[in-house]
Amino acid sequence: MENEKRGIFTIINDAGEEVECEILFTFDSDETKKNYIVYTDNTEDEDGSTRVYASIYDPTGEDPSLIPIETEKEWQVIENILASVQEKIDEASGATN
Repeated sequence: MENEKRGIFTIINDAGEEVECEILFTFDSDETKKNYIVYTDNTEDEDGSTRVYASIYDPTGEDPSLIPIETEKEWQVIENILASVQEKIDEASGATN
């Protein structure tokens, strides 16, 4: 992970291309004792939703690697955080379901 400017970093995708990503937020989990980064490349899926990704990262910056999330427990933690963030966004914007 290479920091270019605050909140933006570049990754190399599976095709070997540089892709600019935007950090949405970071958090640490007391449950898993790991630090997570949630980010987007600002592309959309087939439903028109913005693609969002999550990885484990080193907040000290000593290891710039993004580590894949592999356990169901970790995905559940991340999904709960994303749902909470979306709920707060909806409340702030006055949106209702």
